[in-house]
Amino acid sequence: MYLAWDEIPRSRGRAFYDRLQQILRKAGFDAFAEKLCNPFYSDKGRPSIPPGRYFRMHLVGYFEGIDSERGIEWRCADSLSLRDFLQLSPKESVPDHSSLSRTRSRLSLATHQEVFTWVLKVLSKDGLVLGGRIGVDASTMEANAALKTIVRRDTGESYRKMLLRMAKESGIDSPADEDLARMDRKRVGKTLSNKDWQSQVDPAAKIAKMKDGRTHLAYKPEHAVDLDTGAVVAVEVHEADKGDTSTLQKTLEAAQESLRRVTPTPPCPDDPAELVADKGYFSRDVLKDLDGGPWRSRIAEPKRQGLHNWRGDHEARRAVYNNRARISSMVGKAMGKQRTEMVERSFEHTLDRCGGMRRVWLRGRENIQKRYVLHVAGFNLGLLMRLKTGHGTPKGWANSYFVLIWTNQHPLMVCLAIVILTEEQGCTIIPVAIACLGK
Repeated sequence: MYLAWDEIPRSRGRAFYDRLQQILRKAGFDAFAEKLCNPFYSDKGRPSIPPGRYFRMHLVGYFEGIDSERGIEWRCADSLSLRDFLQLSPKESVPDHSSLSRTRSRLSLATHQEVFTWVLKVLSKDGLVLGGRIGVDASTMEANAALKTIVRRDTGESYRKMLLRMAKESGIDSPADEDLARMDRKRVGKTLSNKDWQSQVDPAAKIAKMKDGRTHLAYKPEHAVDLDTGAVVAVEVHEADKGDTSTLQKTLEAAQESLRRVTPTPPCPDDPAELVADKGYFSRDVLKDLDGGPWRSRIAEPKRQGLHNWRGDHEARRAVYNNRARISSMVGKAMGKQRTEMVERSFEHTLDRCGGMRRVWLRGRENIQKRYVLHVAGFNLGLLMRLKTGHGTPKGWANSYFVLIWTNQHPLMVCLAIVILTEEQGCTIIPVAIACLGK
C-alpha cells in the first residue's frame, strides 16, 4: 500500500518535546552519542538502535513516569509526537523493549556515565552547576525480587522449606499456607539477615527496610546534589545493607570527578566545597577523613548522653568540634534546611512523582545503575527546561495558563488572553498583552 506524504496523519505535538529536541540538537547530542558508542557497534548483523534514539527513549521513561521498558515502547508507539522526538521515519517502527535491554547490556556503565556528564556540561553553560555546596542523601528502591525467593547461604534451603521443616518438627504433618504464616508470625527469634539469606533471582539485592517501614529486597540510590541549583552532580546505586558512612566516600569521589570535568574550579584542599548531610553520615572516622580534604563537612550530629571519650584521638576530637561549630552557625542551619528541600526533591521526582522508579523491573546492581543514571539525567534536563521555559515536565507544560511560542532566535513570546464565554456568540478571545522576554 502506497500513502502520499501529505496523507499521513499529523499531530500538533507537544511543545515540551519540541523544545527539548532543539536543546539536544543545538548541543550536538546525536554526534556525541554516535562517537561515544561507536566501539560497541558492528557493521555486521541486523541494524541496532541508534545511540541517540536509545538514550532518548530512556528520557521519555522519566518524563512520562514509566518505570518499565515495555511501557516505554508502548507509549512511544502510541504518540506521533514522541515518534518525532525519537526521529523515526514514517516507515520505521519503535524499537522493541527487548532491543532496549540488549543494547543496555552491551553498552558499558562508563558509557552511561559519560552521557550523564554530558548533560551536566550542558547545564553548566546555563549556570546550573556551581559545585560550591553539595548535599548528600540516600533512599531505597524495591528490587525486582520477592522475599519468598531467598535461600540460606550455607545450605541452599528456601524459606518455605525451612518453615515446612519447622512445622513437621513441631508436630504438624501436613501444614497449610495459613498454618505456616501463623507459625512464622509467632515464632521466637525470627530474623532475616543478609549474612544468612540471599535471593536466588537477584543475588545483588539485599534485605532492607523501606522508607514506609516495609521489609523488601532493595537497592540504595545515593544522590549528590548542588544545593544552589538543585542539579544532581553524582548518583550511585549501592547495596541496600550498606550504611551511609560506608557509601559516602564512593559518592563523593564520583561527585568530585563530575565537578572536575564540568566546573572550572572543582573542590580541592585549598578551596574545599561545603558538604551537607544528615546525622546518618556522622561518624568519627568519616569526619577525620574529610578534615583537611576537598570537602568541608557540615554533617548533622546526633544527640548523645554523657561526655565523649576520645581515648587520645586528637584528630577525631578536632574534626568533631570543627564540624559542630559549622553546623551550629546560622549558615550551617540554613544549609541543613536547604539540603532537606533540594535532595529530597530529587528523590521525589526520580522515584515517586515523575520517574516512578521506586519499584525497579531490572535485576543486577550495575544493570539498574545504567537505567537510573539516564533517569537522573532526565531530571537534570528537566531543570534546564524549567529555566528556559518555566516548566520541567510535559504535564507542567500542558497545565500552563499561557501560550509559549518559540522562535529560532530564542526570544519568548508570552501571549495573555481573557476568554469570555457567551451563549449567543460562543467563545470570544480578547488579547490583553504581548511581552517579549530575552533568552
